[in-house]
Amino acid sequence: MHDTSASAAGLNAQQRSAHIRAVVMAHGEILRARYPILRHQDAIGVSILIFALGGMMLSAALYIEGYVAWWACLLLNAFFASLTHELEHDLIHSMYLRKQRVTHNLMLALVWMARPSTINPWIRRHLHLNHHKVSGTEADLEERAITNGEPWGLARLLMVGDNVMSSLIRMLRAKTWAHRVSILKRTLRVYAPLALLNWSAWYVFLGFHGINGIAAQAGNPIDWSQSTLAFMHAINVAVVVIVGPNVLRTFCLHFVSSNMHYYGDVEPGNVMQQTQVLNPWWMWPLQAFCFNFGSTHAIHHFVVKEPFYIRQMTAPVAHRVMAEMGVRFNDFGTFGRANRFTATGLKTSAPSGRGLARES
Repeated sequence: MHDTSASAAGLNAQQRSAHIRAVVMAHGEILRARYPILRHQDAIGVSILIFALGGMMLSAALYIEGYVAWWACLLLNAFFASLTHELEHDLIHSMYLRKQRVTHNLMLALVWMARPSTINPWIRRHLHLNHHKVSGTEADLEERAITNGEPWGLARLLMVGDNVMSSLIRMLRAKTWAHRVSILKRTLRVYAPLALLNWSAWYVFLGFHGINGIAAQAGNPIDWSQSTLAFMHAINVAVVVIVGPNVLRTFCLHFVSSNMHYYGDVEPGNVMQQTQVLNPWWMWPLQAFCFNFGSTHAIHHFVVKEPFYIRQMTAPVAHRVMAEMGVRFNDFGTFGRANRFTATGLKTSAPSGRGLARES
């Protein structure tokens, strides 16, 4: 068993990372020995998927039948959808049904359907595996796509939870028409077809109710046709049961992820500088809809092949050894440094703003 109280003195970054990895992996094996069910990784992954999809469908049915309020359905489904995001992430790393490709890809398709706001998961696989190779650098397209490295302001606030708005702002920033067309083509390719339908429904919902609100305030309510009202009823239901939950989940995930990853002045390949543990009490409303991502995702950078539920269980031990080795915790200065590891890094590096696909 590895000593979790080892001193970081005299160890370089690679040795510190190796020590963290060894301690966390050893604790994972202790948990598997203590709870043999944890060795049935494929079955656990499938069970979590069934639970999440079943929860979303039950919540939706209860809302449609009038048994639960719209806000309860939206919050429940945002939580269930966050489980499917963790499953997708593990599937990208081939943690479930690796040798059963048909079932593996079926799982990927189902978690995508539960989160239609996101990019194609087969495309995301390449972006995410690249993220681990080049985390914190300009080549890390996945994290830059969710605003990592952007200075905080209105633009980043709009971009962090709205995939379409993010692409639009990047198009407006592009210096040439060729670059704008490239961003548009990439956006259409990675979002087709589910995300295009999801975000179209979201904007129809916002536009319809925005127009109605303005008309009512002006004293001229609009007399919509029955077909329009029937169509909007379907949109309203979709927003409560699937679109809205994923807008909320996306904002929470992207806000947490983009601020717990560092950007721009990290040493290439130095895992010690790639992430921090971000788990203050006031972020729990956000963590609730991204499955405690800020607290546990940094563990994944050290031990890539552990499924998300094991990370939750190893977190107390992992946090202790990570703190001892010098991993940062709750470095709120990153909000003012545009995610640079140091204050001086902000002066020497800046994102190029190329059009990117999204989802951490």
